[in-house]
Amino acid sequence: MNSFTFHNPTRIEFGADKERQIGLHLAEHGVRSVLLCFGSERIKRDGLFDTVRQSLAEHDIPFVECGGIVSNPVLSKVREGVALARAHQVGAVLAVGGGSVLDSAKAIAAAARHDGEVWDLFTGQAPVQSALPVFAVLTLAATGSEMNSGAVVTNEVTKEKFAIQSPHLFPRVSVVNPALMQTVSRDYLVYSAADIIAHSIEGYFTATVQPAFQSRLVEAVIQTVIETTETLLEHPADLDARAQFAWASTQALNGLTYAGTAGFSYPNHMIEHALSALFNVPHGAGLSVVMPAWMKWYHGRNPAQFTRFARQIFGKDTPEQGIAALEAWFDRIGTPTRLSQLGITAADLPALLDNLEGNARWFGLAETYPRAVLATLLEGAL
Repeated sequence: MNSFTFHNPTRIEFGADKERQIGLHLAEHGVRSVLLCFGSERIKRDGLFDTVRQSLAEHDIPFVECGGIVSNPVLSKVREGVALARAHQVGAVLAVGGGSVLDSAKAIAAAARHDGEVWDLFTGQAPVQSALPVFAVLTLAATGSEMNSGAVVTNEVTKEKFAIQSPHLFPRVSVVNPALMQTVSRDYLVYSAADIIAHSIEGYFTATVQPAFQSRLVEAVIQTVIETTETLLEHPADLDARAQFAWASTQALNGLTYAGTAGFSYPNHMIEHALSALFNVPHGAGLSVVMPAWMKWYHGRNPAQFTRFARQIFGKDTPEQGIAALEAWFDRIGTPTRLSQLGITAADLPALLDNLEGNARWFGLAETYPRAVLATLLEGAL
């Protein structure tokens, strides 16, 4: 087991009606004004916006709205949020929504304290040296952004989807109320399941040091996601399943499953980022296409772990059988497994490969994934 430091400062408030206390949590941190980030107007129609507004009012915390954040969040909206945060001199950023809203909120929080070009924080030209405090009320479980220090944003001009990461970006408090997730569509439920599984398997399969205990944690997350997804597809109102799904999502990417591991990488995310940057496909849908194709190419490099996956998750005997079982499960729940299902054809591969070469450099994986390997992977996903 590798040496490590594990520190996660995010306070999770999990359970029914916890969003009613968000104003108190901001007040406890000395926040006197806040930028309220959200996606669609749905939170106003379903009453969540009013609940948050009332909680803020109870603690005399005025807010400025930054709505209209889209799935696969974009740099232009981050810049808009930064302008609002500076103009109104807010003391914090509050995300009410899913991972895209929270990622945008983190990017705004960092950029509001940065004097230079926002995108420089994503390209490594400038470090994140400070950030406004970030708070969250979660409405979709998928990205784990509610309890980690990262954020991903797409630059619409350059068609690059890059990330930032900094200890300054851990949310101070994140509210996770499974009841707020009951209106998630069937499509986004299954895309979220794929996203969580992708977060789980990146280190599980690629790490050069992977303790058995960490593997068991990952397997517990994946097994929980599979079981609760199937339950929720049959019974969307099952709050216990919704709660376990949400908590598994948080655990998949809050750093715990990676403690004591070493030498891991994120090839599935590297590849998917090109799909969503160029074609704006839902992140989880792109991952459910990428994962089986990547696993078929990669499994010979770590046969013992792929055999373990096959046996522990699906009761199968070989890596190939385990990969086939995962792909079949994706097909059964209705998340895509082929590029053609995303509207991507062989004619699109050259542009994808151009984009992917830049991603491979950014992820530090250019030697392992040269253009020829990436072409093989994509062709296998058509």
